[in-house]
Amino acid sequence: MESLQSEGSGDVGFSETLDELAWNFTYGAQGAGNGSLSGFWYNRNQTHLFGVLLAVTGNLIISISLNIQKYSHLKSAHQGSQKPYFRSILWWCGSLLMAIGETGNFAAYGLAPITLIAPLGCMSVAGSSVMSVTFLKENVRSSDLLGVTLAFSGTYLLVAFAPNITQDITARKVQYYFVGWQFLAYVILEILIFCILLYFYKRKDMKHIVILLTLVALLASLTVISVKAVSSMIILSVKGKMQLTYPIFYIMFIIMMASCIFQVKFLNQATQLYSTTTVVPLNYIFFTTSAIIAGIIFYQEFLGAALLTSFMYLFGCFLSFFGVVLVTRNRENEHLQQSYIDFGQIPGKQMLDKIQPEANGQTYGTLPDESNSTKSPGGEKKDI
Repeated sequence: MESLQSEGSGDVGFSETLDELAWNFTYGAQGAGNGSLSGFWYNRNQTHLFGVLLAVTGNLIISISLNIQKYSHLKSAHQGSQKPYFRSILWWCGSLLMAIGETGNFAAYGLAPITLIAPLGCMSVAGSSVMSVTFLKENVRSSDLLGVTLAFSGTYLLVAFAPNITQDITARKVQYYFVGWQFLAYVILEILIFCILLYFYKRKDMKHIVILLTLVALLASLTVISVKAVSSMIILSVKGKMQLTYPIFYIMFIIMMASCIFQVKFLNQATQLYSTTTVVPLNYIFFTTSAIIAGIIFYQEFLGAALLTSFMYLFGCFLSFFGVVLVTRNRENEHLQQSYIDFGQIPGKQMLDKIQPEANGQTYGTLPDESNSTKSPGGEKKDI
């Protein structure tokens, strides 16, 4: 009998393990109606799903705004308009949509884990690629189709295998995490790395793209931590649990604003020195990696996660990273124009010179007045 009882208890433990694996991998409840978005799991994680929906929608709106602003610049250049871009109604519409999209991202951090929201930035890159082909009539490349497919596949894995935790980030909990030894050790290490890189950036005048984007990523880790804290406390305050009277809210708000300002500074430096096709994928990879590490250390979002769950999550990140790289690879090279016009290739023309672009403008040099004649080496005009 004792052996049977021990076997029975072992079966119960094994059954509990299977139940936990079912929640981690299938996210379904026992019984009828078992599925990804039904039953017990849906009731437990509908807040996370709403956060994911906000993040995806926000990133798609951002991609729309970027294409509207790009169309505004192209339209002004085509019309030869000399007005500043900020006087264009289209440009302001794009800016408004971008503000709406960023607001959605800000709210999403307050509803779902950082490790779930941060990687969804690939939706903005993939969506922008699709919309540029649809509305701006850019060429479709096979790498674009593969990249978008990988980005969407990675997004599915990220949503499916992200940490399944539900916690209200109150001011007291933020204070507890803020003085924890894990975060203090992480901040000390981050400050040390930041100071070393800043020394090479300032003193040695080393402006390599890895140095610049690593500085951005180190600041981004503080940004996502503070954004989630501020957003969560605002949402709880709106629900009736006032959190804005705690000093930690204002400390996090100051950290959020300061880190965002310096991020923009280093990111602008990177875009001035390097092409967008290099900066965008690297910045996405560095930012996402830094945000995931910050969420794991500060908010302990992967605490108790199964090994296979963690592996599938990291595999989803890899697919998203690779998809973004494929979408942005060699994109700018398609828009390069010839540095000169060879009139010897035009039927009926026998020009011996090549007209170079003017140094202070985007127009090409003017044709000589005698369009139907050329000059011989001796200076005499010859009719064609």
